[in-house]
Amino acid sequence: MKPSRTPKKQQSRIRLLDEETINRIAAGEVVERPASVVKELAENAIDAGAKQIRIEIRTDPGGISRIRVTDDGSGMDAAEARLAFTRHATSKITSWEDLSRVASMGFRGEALASIAAVSRVTLVTKPADDAVIAGTRLVIDGGEIVSEEAAGTPAGTSITVEDLFAATPARKKFLKRKATELAHIYTAVERCALAHPRTAFLLVQDGAEKIRTYGRGGLFGVISALYGTGIARSLVPVNGTTPYMRIEGYVGRPDLNRQNAQMIVLSVNERQITSNVLLRAIRAGFGTLLPKNRYPVVFLALNIDTALVDVNVHPAKKEIRLSREDEIVRDLAAAIRTSLGDKELIARGTPAPGGSAAPAPAAGVAESHSAYRIDPRHERMPQQPLHAAFGQTDTRLRLTEHGAAGAAAKVPGSLTVLGQIDTAYIVVVRKDDAGEAILLIDQHAAHERVLYEQVLAKRERETTAQELIVPVILTLRSKEAEIVRGARHALMTEGFLVEEFGGDSFAVRTVPVILGRQVAPDLVRDCVADIAMETRVSAENVRERITTVIACRGAIKAGTPLSAEQMQKLVDQLVRSKNPWTCPHGRPTMVIFGRNELDGMFRRT
Repeated sequence: MKPSRTPKKQQSRIRLLDEETINRIAAGEVVERPASVVKELAENAIDAGAKQIRIEIRTDPGGISRIRVTDDGSGMDAAEARLAFTRHATSKITSWEDLSRVASMGFRGEALASIAAVSRVTLVTKPADDAVIAGTRLVIDGGEIVSEEAAGTPAGTSITVEDLFAATPARKKFLKRKATELAHIYTAVERCALAHPRTAFLLVQDGAEKIRTYGRGGLFGVISALYGTGIARSLVPVNGTTPYMRIEGYVGRPDLNRQNAQMIVLSVNERQITSNVLLRAIRAGFGTLLPKNRYPVVFLALNIDTALVDVNVHPAKKEIRLSREDEIVRDLAAAIRTSLGDKELIARGTPAPGGSAAPAPAAGVAESHSAYRIDPRHERMPQQPLHAAFGQTDTRLRLTEHGAAGAAAKVPGSLTVLGQIDTAYIVVVRKDDAGEAILLIDQHAAHERVLYEQVLAKRERETTAQELIVPVILTLRSKEAEIVRGARHALMTEGFLVEEFGGDSFAVRTVPVILGRQVAPDLVRDCVADIAMETRVSAENVRERITTVIACRGAIKAGTPLSAEQMQKLVDQLVRSKNPWTCPHGRPTMVIFGRNELDGMFRRT
């Protein structure tokens, strides 16, 4: 009989990681790149009550070689300094309940431990206490304290980080070139300064000053220091208060838009964040003032009840989660809309360099500020021969002339039409208390804005549809037909009664009143075809899409000759619109050339 064998014990495939590995994994979540170090150390300084923060960067051909952040905050004694580099040691919270009301930048106690795990850190600190004579100097290498001694130092804290990612070569390998990493550092410092305008920031790279803010002048002062007075002068203040939120900051005029969201800077309770929810609110606030796929310039500081904000979402604390999200979106959008609604938002022509006035004329030479004046008693334009297109244009303008009747003009001053350029732009002279200026008005964009607002107004107060004398038959491709079938209800609410007519054909029996009773079949086809071209039609945006298409297709086109009377009528309708500044797509309806712009173009500065 063979002796029985004892089964060999299988080695467990699941095991606990050692402390060093845990620390380096955790560090990878918090410290992505050198800019992460700058951000975390600057925020620690802010939490310590610093009024001045100095950031020094040293570089070598290989990249960022040293980061030093020095502050005049509360500092630490020797015991606190040692404990600060222990993971999850923090002065910000004491229990999980505190997370629901955390107001500090940091709260997890991870930043210093994570930085020390992947670099060599030198800490010099002294508490702001007259009874403490000497400070403390610690050297931490790879997460281990290798040196501790007393040091003479002013109150506050200085942290120097060297050999970043030396212990994690895989992370170091994926760093970008030096210029890119420096750009991320500049951005991090700018965002910190904008979120904390009462703190002075100084960024020095290789001995050269790169960024300086002064801790005074509020958010506007920081914006001016970082981006210059050119952008600062184009900003509109935004202020609002609700029972749970206070809104303060600035948004750029619509013509200051950008191709990406880099210039949308948000802070919530002084924490710099990114938020798709708040971005949606900002875009809703601008509405049709912005072109599609363009982004505004925004600097907003929101103070929201901390019970409504969950900051414990992202490893680097870049994102937040909001309760009462719908109300916050609605109120933020309303605050932006209200602020922009009070301002004249005509796009400026080419600005004069430096914005300075023209030089004084030479001695003995008199120069009038208005060498040529238009006498309204005289004929402003030569008589024009009757044009075949005038009749159709008259019909379109009559359909829109009552919508804004009696409304106050949003564009101040007297407006005198001079003529038309290339049957596309109307030339107007505006005279007001500031002097005279030339307005160039895009006739299609202008009438499109007028139509858009009247379609919205008619939707709310009266029947939107009228029956066509002869139905228009549309034959579409299968994909377009399915989109139209899905949008039939929304089309009906806007005045289009679209019925199946066999296969992928449809009969359009009614159209919006604003298009007129004898609308051309091609116009109906264009409207419905444009709607069918939208590949993602959702219940949320289909009505807006239809309204925009009606306005675009029903408006006077570029290339349409206008009589003097028609141009004046269109200008009058535009300036009495609620938003005469842009078409529904966000393109400007008019551009202004004042004295400064004209002097700059003629180099008379």
